[in-house]
Amino acid sequence: MRPILDRLLKRLIVLGELDVIWPDGTSSHYAGTLGPAATMAIHDDATVRRLALSPGMALGESYMDGKLTPVDCSVFDVLSVVLASVEEAGDRISLLRVQAAFNRLARPLVQMNNARKARRNVAHHYDLNGRLYSLFLDRDRQYSCGYFPRGDETIDEAQAAKKRHIAAKLLLDRPGLTVLDIGCGWGGMALTLARDYGARVTGITLSAEQLAEAHARAEAEGLADRVSFELVDYRAVDRQFDRVVSVGMFEHVGLPNYQTYFDTIKRCLNPCGVALVHAIGRFDGPAATSPWLAKYIFPGGYSPALSEVFGPVEHSGLRTTDVEIWRLHYAKTLAHWRKRFAANRDTIAALYDERFCRMFEFYLAGSELAFTVQDHMVFQLQLARRQDAVPLSRDYMFETERSGARQTA
Repeated sequence: MRPILDRLLKRLIVLGELDVIWPDGTSSHYAGTLGPAATMAIHDDATVRRLALSPGMALGESYMDGKLTPVDCSVFDVLSVVLASVEEAGDRISLLRVQAAFNRLARPLVQMNNARKARRNVAHHYDLNGRLYSLFLDRDRQYSCGYFPRGDETIDEAQAAKKRHIAAKLLLDRPGLTVLDIGCGWGGMALTLARDYGARVTGITLSAEQLAEAHARAEAEGLADRVSFELVDYRAVDRQFDRVVSVGMFEHVGLPNYQTYFDTIKRCLNPCGVALVHAIGRFDGPAATSPWLAKYIFPGGYSPALSEVFGPVEHSGLRTTDVEIWRLHYAKTLAHWRKRFAANRDTIAALYDERFCRMFEFYLAGSELAFTVQDHMVFQLQLARRQDAVPLSRDYMFETERSGARQTA
């Protein structure tokens, strides 16, 4: 299989340089135009075979298992070369093109996230040891894209700025407004909206680990009278709210459920209400989730093209009152997470093991590069049932952010 993999790499590496040390100790050099450089060692013939036949899955698994290792560099360096070249030349390589087409055809089945499957998918990633996330996220455990208006913010500053930005779009202009937080995580957004803007928030999640932490935080901050958290699927919510917010949850909905998701937002939104959906998307049109990412990190997950989102929004009857695209903000967020993960790697290895650490390193590195050298971005959709639910111009957003969070008793 070495000749097959060799031919694949010769065609693939069009940006930067990649040196490969083969199981017999010999090496090969692959180079394209000026770009990053890295070296990797493949330690057995079985790994060569798997990389030749199924590179999308085998690259990550081989790194996790120690069968493929970076040499005098990091896995981020290796992926910098590989993923940049895939973005540039992947469509011209038959094997990658066929596998991508198969993955797209399989999307409806893979992403059929009914309530039972959705809960199982969430537990796979979010019910991990709670301490893990405290070791690489910000203090508020915001597990979504931070906002970097200057570009040099700390991760805590960026996540606080993200919450202010979203609160401004939610038009929390008076205390007592009711808010539904779909996919509330560990409760940070809900607690912020209640504490700083006087809202009364209901947060829903499918993660038992997150639910317990969110309850504990609300009690500790004295906000249990204004914030409640429930273990419930978004489809089961049958109340109306003044505002609906959903941050980093839409990626777990699955294509077959987009219409139900936006229909649910409309059903749960008061006639004069406003909703804000914050999610990862892609610039280059419909595609499929990496098979490695779907197996090990986010089963059932998918980051859509906007063309896949607006159809269900239109059919729901909701009005899109604002759209914003964040390009490199998530890359900056992930760079912070990678650095913090590396600083706490020994502690995380003690919680789990080396294979888990390599899995997470591959995930964080690949995700960061998806935003810098590939087609990923973050979008925010502001939605309403009525066209006059928000002011005519966007000035109110910036004025609210400049004035800071309105503190309430």
